[in-house]
Amino acid sequence: MAKLVYEYILVRYGELTTKGKNKNEFIKMLANNMKLALSNYPDLVFERTRDHIYIHLNGTNPDEITPTLKNIFGIRSFSKTLKVENNIEAIVKAGKDIMEGKKGTFKVITKRANKKFEIRSDNVNRMVAGEVLKNYGPVLKVDVHNPDYKLIVEIREKNTYLMAETILGAQGFPVGVGGKAMLMLSGGIDSPVAGFLTMKRGVEIECIHYASMPYTSLASLNKVKELARLISVYQGQIKLHIIPFTNTQMEIYRVCDESYVITMMRRMMYRLAQRLAEKNKCLAIVNGESIGQVASQTLESMAAISEVADMPVIRPCATLDKLEIIDLAKQIKTYETSILPYEDCCTIFTPKNPVIRPKKDKCRWYEEKYDFEPFLQEALENVETVIIGPYTRFDDSEDIF
Repeated sequence: MAKLVYEYILVRYGELTTKGKNKNEFIKMLANNMKLALSNYPDLVFERTRDHIYIHLNGTNPDEITPTLKNIFGIRSFSKTLKVENNIEAIVKAGKDIMEGKKGTFKVITKRANKKFEIRSDNVNRMVAGEVLKNYGPVLKVDVHNPDYKLIVEIREKNTYLMAETILGAQGFPVGVGGKAMLMLSGGIDSPVAGFLTMKRGVEIECIHYASMPYTSLASLNKVKELARLISVYQGQIKLHIIPFTNTQMEIYRVCDESYVITMMRRMMYRLAQRLAEKNKCLAIVNGESIGQVASQTLESMAAISEVADMPVIRPCATLDKLEIIDLAKQIKTYETSILPYEDCCTIFTPKNPVIRPKKDKCRWYEEKYDFEPFLQEALENVETVIIGPYTRFDDSEDIF
């Protein structure tokens, strides 16, 4: 048999099907995200309807774009689809062809939108199933309750469309429908996962990274860029803001009790994140904090640290244990990069005995007695912003791998 030529891909929506009056806006955003993600394929044409998006392939190999579609939030599932003329001989042959090489159980489901078609849906089901069984009976059997394959036959006004495989998408909401947030991206395991979970809820992210040159290496910075690249596949591209943090850290170490260094450092990080977020029209701060995981992530520490931020702070990993976070990191392919042995600004300045129940009054006292504002202003004036996409390559001389 000649290789099947699929006419289009049918895309089914995820949670956005429940959104009522916002549905059209969500569908439009999803279609735009798909166009951006598939911009390297100029022959594709996107057709929006209330229930599906149809990608007209126009000769594009559907297997080439399948990996990209799997990573687009807002897609529940999608199917490669065959187009034939509206006559029963062509439909039966296409049903047979599309099931060739498959094993297991199947069920034929005919949807006869074109009521002028002379054969009723039940009869089409029987005719197609009969032809499949006649040719592949030893390896394919009918199961109307729990089939491995649902062979769907859609008889429309001008043509009939057939599909037999459903490929799961990333679910969630289209990125952008929930506004924009600033992700505090370290080189660890948790923050990329937090970014992924935030994007899944339809929120676009930008990233802020605190660099402590020369105490951290170029390889450490490239590691963070690579993490940004790996999660950029879920929204097309990501802005990464690299903020110099060394002078602020050194001042904190100079004037603060060692046990309060991490708490005060995190407060300064939040202040910088909020200012950068406001400048870039972000509505919230996101980070990878998980309750109780380290000294700065007890509830008392979170309360003392986040009091300096006026905007919402989203912690998608807050109630996950480390193994759950690691599983997600492996799923989104950031884990192997996250565990590369390059220190970040937090790990190189970690005190021996950090306070786990910091007092807000003491934190405020430090900030009233010592003026950290010039250091924050200097950091903000020297931010470097880079735009990173799935195909970005880093040419720096020190290779993280």
